[in-house]
Amino acid sequence: MTSYSLLATAGLARRRLLFASLCAGIAALAAIGLLAVSGWFLTAAALAGSAGYAAAAAFNYLVPSAAIRFLAIVRTLSRYGERLLSHKVALEGMADLRGSLFQKLAAQDSRHAPDTSPGEASTRLIDDVEALEDLVIRQPARDAAVVSGLISLALVAFAGWPALLFLAAMMAGLPFLFRRISTRLTQAPAEEAAAALGDLRIRYVELAGSRAEIAAYGLADQALAELEPASTRLDRARAGLFQAEAVQGALLSLYGALAVAGVLLLARASAPMVALAILATASAVEAMGGLSRSLLRRASLEAGLRRIASLNALDATLHEPAPGQSLAIALGSRRFEPGARIAVTGPSGSGKTRVLLAFAGMQTPVATLACGDRPLNNLAPEILNGQFALSPQDAPMLIGTVADNLRLARPGVTEAEMWEALEVVQLDLRIRRHESGLDMAVSEGGGILSGGERKRLSIARALLSRRPWLLLDEPSEGLDAATEAALVESLRAWLDRTGTGLVLVSHRKAPLALCAERIDVADLH
Repeated sequence: MTSYSLLATAGLARRRLLFASLCAGIAALAAIGLLAVSGWFLTAAALAGSAGYAAAAAFNYLVPSAAIRFLAIVRTLSRYGERLLSHKVALEGMADLRGSLFQKLAAQDSRHAPDTSPGEASTRLIDDVEALEDLVIRQPARDAAVVSGLISLALVAFAGWPALLFLAAMMAGLPFLFRRISTRLTQAPAEEAAAALGDLRIRYVELAGSRAEIAAYGLADQALAELEPASTRLDRARAGLFQAEAVQGALLSLYGALAVAGVLLLARASAPMVALAILATASAVEAMGGLSRSLLRRASLEAGLRRIASLNALDATLHEPAPGQSLAIALGSRRFEPGARIAVTGPSGSGKTRVLLAFAGMQTPVATLACGDRPLNNLAPEILNGQFALSPQDAPMLIGTVADNLRLARPGVTEAEMWEALEVVQLDLRIRRHESGLDMAVSEGGGILSGGERKRLSIARALLSRRPWLLLDEPSEGLDAATEAALVESLRAWLDRTGTGLVLVSHRKAPLALCAERIDVADLH
């Protein structure tokens, strides 16, 4: 998939890129014309001056001078237009592409989605997409390079066919030569740089999640030491890419010198026309050099383009919850009717949380689990989403407000419903005391909310979803005994009133009193 198809799928974007290429082509023509006219003008003026006063007086300085000024203005305006249009397409396209890729990642069935960690997903959505900006911005320059090369050949033709054929051969060989060089010099370091950057970002995200503990126990040096290997790999790979660019620049200078020397030796024309041919040759090599540098950049981004293309190929269809009648569930050989309250018990690490995640459609089940007399693996994600509401143990929060986090439950949640849910989880007084109320800010990690408050806000969100089954993982963790008792009694009343089923995991005794049924996780395999 090309950078055009990734970032410029809209008709307006394609038209803008077309106009940007047109501006770049005009700028290239103006630049070549400026060099050619300048070379001819300087040489012709020198010859006229050396021929005597009469020849110098008869020489027309005004027309070429005006042409030079005009071409300089056209080149400046065209380059500005090309930069403006190409950057606009790139920046807007990057924003649209990031949104599209994020939507596709979010739409995946968690049981079968690509194994993309937060760090790797960040790398793809930030670094890989950002790299496309350069490719799109360079696209008009690549089109202009072709135009510049053709015009330069036409100008060199005035110096004779031998010079023309020589320059044509040199220009034809330049992209092929530099593509081979680019692939050889950049492919390995580019892939290594991408892998190292992904590892560095993954490890950084993991350490950032433990920044409080790192600061509290003075582990900053150890954290930096863990990041150092990936950072060193990244620096080494990028150094290889910089060396490749330096080698390319040196070879391009040498190539340009050989092209100019060859045209000079083969030219068969007057001195002004030879000067025009030499300057046109230099311009042609410079333009094709820009195309070659683009090839180098493209080769170094192939791995990123493949990663983005793999995400772009994902299905963006969202699995909206499918509301319907409450379905019975089965854990192992035991079947439970809608409204049942089951506690899944077992020692730490035995897989209790995974049972809840499997019912929520977030992981592939490793136990014998069913819903509506069908194994979970055979159920579409929208069915599971319509049956189960999960309040996980880590209680992740959306950066925004309390209301924003509660609105995630379902569309159309009213403020009255929010306050009712907050009252059930014993959090309403805490939110009412805050000056912003439901607009109380919730930052990364929950902000000023404690761990127990984040947990109860997560439970309130699950209650608001109105699903037939409630999945609670350690619902009273972080609470004092009095608040825990009040929460348990409030949840009991809510479950009695709504008839909602419950699957509970808890190491604390108080929440287990909610459940009439208990099943050991070891009996599910």
